[in-house]
Amino acid sequence: MKVLFRTAVLVSVLSSFQAYAEVNISDAWVRANAPGQKVGAAYMALKSTQDSALVAAESPSAGSVEIHSMSMKNGVMKMRMLENLPLPAGKVEKLAPGGFHLMLFDLKKPLKAGEEVKFKLSFKDKDNNITQQEVVLPIKETN
Repeated sequence: MKVLFRTAVLVSVLSSFQAYAEVNISDAWVRANAPGQKVGAAYMALKSTQDSALVAAESPSAGSVEIHSMSMKNGVMKMRMLENLPLPAGKVEKLAPGGFHLMLFDLKKPLKAGEEVKFKLSFKDKDNNITQQEVVLPIKETN
């Protein structure tokens, strides 16, 4: 009877584990901005082990953080907020100037080169499981 009970408990515990998507974050940085400017941008490369999506971002340095796309068409820049950024399994999705990025609004203070910004990123996998990763990004000057 004890063996049967232990086996049932073990099966129950093992079946409760789920395979969440792991997202590797690299080449992450935040662009320094001018004093008085209330917006900023963050960039990085994301690579997920399974199909998933970046669904939210937040930072104590900003009132809000949005996932954005940017494109140029006929000399006109278009920027729009995205509900999520799909991350196909094994493919690197780059958030870079001129493309996808995280937009920081209502900055608490200027983003100065040499300092850092903390973020909490939320990812949703194909089974709708949400995982969060906390990252610290360096602020860099750009030309």
